[in-house]
Amino acid sequence: MNDNNNPYSQLFQKQKANQFQVGNTSYKERIKKLKRLKHALEHTYKQEIRDALFADFKKPQLETDLTEIYPVVDEINFVKQELKTWLKRKQVGTPLAMLGSSSYIINEPKGVCLIISPWNYPINLTFGPLVSAIAGGNTVILKPSEMTPNTSKLMAKMVSALFDDNEIALVEGEVETAQALLELPFNHIFFTGSPAVGKIVMKAASKHLTSVTLELGGKSPTIVDETAHLEKAVRKIVYGKCTNAGQTCIAPDYVLLQESLKDEFVQHFRKEVKAFYSQNPEESTSYSRIVNNKHFERLKNSLDDAKDKGASIDAGGALNPSHCYIEPTLVSELTEDTSLMQEEIFGPILPLKTFKTLEEAVNYINSKEKPLALYIFSKSKKNTDYIINNTRAGGTCLNHNLLQYLNHHLPFGGSNNSGIGKSHGYFGFLEFTNQRSLLKQHTLGAVDLLKPPYTNWKQKLVDLTIKWF
Repeated sequence: MNDNNNPYSQLFQKQKANQFQVGNTSYKERIKKLKRLKHALEHTYKQEIRDALFADFKKPQLETDLTEIYPVVDEINFVKQELKTWLKRKQVGTPLAMLGSSSYIINEPKGVCLIISPWNYPINLTFGPLVSAIAGGNTVILKPSEMTPNTSKLMAKMVSALFDDNEIALVEGEVETAQALLELPFNHIFFTGSPAVGKIVMKAASKHLTSVTLELGGKSPTIVDETAHLEKAVRKIVYGKCTNAGQTCIAPDYVLLQESLKDEFVQHFRKEVKAFYSQNPEESTSYSRIVNNKHFERLKNSLDDAKDKGASIDAGGALNPSHCYIEPTLVSELTEDTSLMQEEIFGPILPLKTFKTLEEAVNYINSKEKPLALYIFSKSKKNTDYIINNTRAGGTCLNHNLLQYLNHHLPFGGSNNSGIGKSHGYFGFLEFTNQRSLLKQHTLGAVDLLKPPYTNWKQKLVDLTIKWF
């Protein structure tokens, strides 16, 4: 696609022309923008956000406040405290062989950035990366998912009210819109979504050698060993799996359970679901729905596929297609060729797989792609150390799940199939900035003495430098 024929070329060019003015803003000016966004989330549009997310998938108000609004507000608060320090020119060491020079690192803006966000946490995963982009001094085009139309429409209204479009703009549209945007030569692309689409984004970015942050997903395993406090573990797993009806990239995707604990685990699962969502979760005001019919059918087909291949439904299993409702469901005796064991589930269906030895569990995890998250429930330091040392994952949480996302002191992101790059706090700031090196020479140094013509004396000087410096 020729850029001149691209429907978003004019918007891109406006931001490109404005990138240095935005990039040269002080930390106070950037904080001012973040404060505007914070006030919009906390006050001006708070109820509209709740209403939009309820309209899109019956997200409970408390869940919206906790998982959509709070993480962005908390991110802003963290950046407000730290940004002045992050933006300072940082002096670093200079080798003795370069005596007479000083060295610095400058975190400069990358430029014009594209943020493509998903539907499962549209406010959080659109405005969270935007906080980092603003902190870095960039201009930004936002492209939210078309699958949450009410929330996307509201975010467009918010962005147009808060920012000039030559600085920050939001574009709504279907897949064709994202494709058109990806044709443009952005300086950085931040994408949150599936590994399959992440590959498409990375391929498009490669045409312009655009840097990327890919926040992907995959199958995040949860190990529960025989030393774990089982009742507490199951309570936390049910919470992590059923928040947003399982439509969370870091939700426990499947459980690897010590074989002897299976019957007790099933009983605890049933009890905790009832405690959270009543005897009939469909009537609970604390339980979300699947985002649309397409994803409901995907999950229903996966469940049917598992049952056809002999799986056991140990808890739940009720569905209501007219309301895109799927009951929290526990499934065991799954064969490896089922879609539930092959694909990221992204719904309230939890496969349960047992193991006899910890080595068996670790080998199973390592037979798959690196997960975005790995959860371990155990009281044994020996066991947890063994698991951590012999697996690879984007992040790990011990004796809980999801919480690692909320700590802005920790980098959030995957590895290989589960992602490239990190977000949150300083790590998100680094994604949207270039660490520019600066060396300043004050006086003549050793290097200046080594210009041609080369002599024996200069050779001796080089030999001494290699040996001692």
